[in-house]
Amino acid sequence: KMLKRVLWTVLFMGALPSLAEVSQGHISVILLGATGDLAKKYLWQGLFQLYRDQVSSGHSFTFHGAALTAPERGQRLMFDVLKKLACPPDESPNRCAVLKDQFLKLSQYHQLKTDEDYMVLNREIEMLLHQEGLKEAGRIFYFSVPPFAYREIAQHINSSCRPPPGAWLRVVLEKPFGHDLESAQQLAAELASFFKEEEMYRVDHYLGKQAVAHILPFRDQNRQFLDPIWNRHHVERVEIVLKETVDAKGRTSFYEEYGVIRDVLQNHLTEALMFLTMELPANVSRAEEVLQSKLQAFQSLRSLEKNSAVLGQYQAYASQVQEELQKAQDYISTTPTFAGVLINSDSLRWEGVPFLLTSGKALDERVGYVRVLFKNQAYCTQSETLRDAEHSQCKAKQIIFYIGHGSLNTPAVLVSRNLFRPVMPEGSWRETVGESDLHVIGQPLSDYYVYRPVKERDAYSVLISNIYHARKDFFITTENLLASWEFWTPLLDSISHQPLRIYPGGVENQHLLDFEMVSGEVAFTVAEPVELLKPSRTVPSDYKTIQSKFRQSRLVSAWSEELISQLASDIEKTASRTVAQFGQFHLALSGGSSPVVLFQRLARHHYAFPWKHTHIWLVDERCVPLTDIESNFFSLHNHLLQNVRVPYFNIHPMPVHLNQRLCVEDDRGTELYAKEIVALVANSSFDLVLLGVGTDGHTASLFPQSETGLEGTQNVVLTESPVKPHQRMSLTLPLINKAKQVFILVLGKGKHDITTLLSRVGQQPRKWPVSGVSPSSGQLVWYVDYEALLG
Repeated sequence: KMLKRVLWTVLFMGALPSLAEVSQGHISVILLGATGDLAKKYLWQGLFQLYRDQVSSGHSFTFHGAALTAPERGQRLMFDVLKKLACPPDESPNRCAVLKDQFLKLSQYHQLKTDEDYMVLNREIEMLLHQEGLKEAGRIFYFSVPPFAYREIAQHINSSCRPPPGAWLRVVLEKPFGHDLESAQQLAAELASFFKEEEMYRVDHYLGKQAVAHILPFRDQNRQFLDPIWNRHHVERVEIVLKETVDAKGRTSFYEEYGVIRDVLQNHLTEALMFLTMELPANVSRAEEVLQSKLQAFQSLRSLEKNSAVLGQYQAYASQVQEELQKAQDYISTTPTFAGVLINSDSLRWEGVPFLLTSGKALDERVGYVRVLFKNQAYCTQSETLRDAEHSQCKAKQIIFYIGHGSLNTPAVLVSRNLFRPVMPEGSWRETVGESDLHVIGQPLSDYYVYRPVKERDAYSVLISNIYHARKDFFITTENLLASWEFWTPLLDSISHQPLRIYPGGVENQHLLDFEMVSGEVAFTVAEPVELLKPSRTVPSDYKTIQSKFRQSRLVSAWSEELISQLASDIEKTASRTVAQFGQFHLALSGGSSPVVLFQRLARHHYAFPWKHTHIWLVDERCVPLTDIESNFFSLHNHLLQNVRVPYFNIHPMPVHLNQRLCVEDDRGTELYAKEIVALVANSSFDLVLLGVGTDGHTASLFPQSETGLEGTQNVVLTESPVKPHQRMSLTLPLINKAKQVFILVLGKGKHDITTLLSRVGQQPRKWPVSGVSPSSGQLVWYVDYEALLG
């Protein structure tokens, strides 16, 4: 019995504490594409590392290399690779030799083409387990094959090679995971028809880079230092950089299809961005919490526009494409080999902080790092040369997660000495004394606390270990994958035919690829001046929202500041969608104190709101001159209209002041406004109506026991308020209920009692007019802050 002989040999050499521990179960690892480049360079070495690490864990292993190559040749190619496997320097030669010999004996090659081949493999695994008397723990299928082969292989595994009930299945997938959102959705749907979400492990090998993998633990272990400063008030900017000196020669068939953004920014650099911007879960070891926080961070990113990026292409790329892909001499490639992208987050933590993602080929150095640069308001009178770095407040304050290569040539975490001494896990990271002649980002190494891994590990070894341990937070879920493509695809579409900055490559690039941030956009510093567009459209921020029901309608709740931000974003989304579909957007706004902060938010943060195509209407108005501070229109004008560009004829104040008198029925102001609505608003159905709620349950200027406005055919009426100014003009409840969407905003502890009451009563508009708000064919959403909801 081969497997038991292997285990006894390892036991004899001291690798296993006892044979009894083997009873935890058997794991079969199937490497598809076992003779390919990735397998040769990284995967077999990673699997050997897994075996060395886990040989005494209580699991037994077999390793099955698979490819389309015929058995004899495939086995020869595979074992040529296995014979070159190496142990780290700290491994004893005897133990290394034994483990390597056993690993080779536990490995075999299979040609897998047809469903029958997979059935044969399944029978062999079952027969081996039966002979050895072992229980199956699970199977790992590693797809080191092109994505076009995924569907067929997945079908074979699902139909013919799944482990039995009680054993787990882990399917490991390599990028690219699609070319854009649509293709990613299609691939995800295909895989979902064969595998459960918890069975799929999408690899981004950057998540196995030790410096990147340590971002979250670093934030968690240093909360005491970072909590006060890890925000927009203290961080000046963040840079996430991956520079390469090599070009795309020999890979142009891949590169011409994907380019630098799809190859590096959409995945590697975006994952690092998520680790920086996501809210820290209570337990960073819980994969579900980490993945949910990442998804929320995606949702807070502001949409990218064409001017969010600068793009370049090294000079030799065009000729390499022509030669390798046999293109005509006049063929022009629009594939970028360099990109610098400015990303903004609308979360309350990061709003206003620029995140710069940069990558390219044929650059001056090979280096990767994540740099968080903190604001520094200090001025130091004494010369810096007379100060030590630890006490100089004028030197740059930064944290650098150094991914590798460059001047250090190893992974590292660097923290400016004038910032704080970080907490680092002693078992895996050690502090090193900085060499004075080395500089990192313009500063001598002695200016930093420098930590390097105790033992450097290849990224694939780290990830393969995480697959074994089922650490899903080190992999890309379907939801996060699609969120990433949803974020990047609009930019990719907008730049598909954009002219590129041609650069010579290497040190000769000089300043050609330098770029700067201007008004929320980026441009090359040596470019000709260009007309700057307004910042890109914002999207809903990262909120702790309660998505449930209130009075059988959707409820959104958060702290008031967060709630207003989300409401503003939701209004903008509705406006943009409506304008794109119908060319104009009709918005009816209520008066009162609650909307003021909303108006300010819309004016100051939503620069891409389609004001040019928006009509502004009043839900209600007090019978005072429009220049009176009591006027709803006066408040709307002061806090919103004077700060945005709404066409004059698109603003529709209520005609409460006619013929030098206020709200006189004979002046027929209500009829005039109703006729204006009928003339301009299709079917008198506003696209969005924003309402508030009074402590007595009134909404608009429709009050309890009101004689008008709660029913009937009128669209606009005069009403009486119990408080001054008593006379009001208001849209009626029937007209409000014709709207396509109605948002009701409720803020403050003073509204808690009426909120509680409304949660318990039915539709009784004569008692509580707001209870009669029920759009006949539209959507109602309640935006209630925690104080109003919870008291």
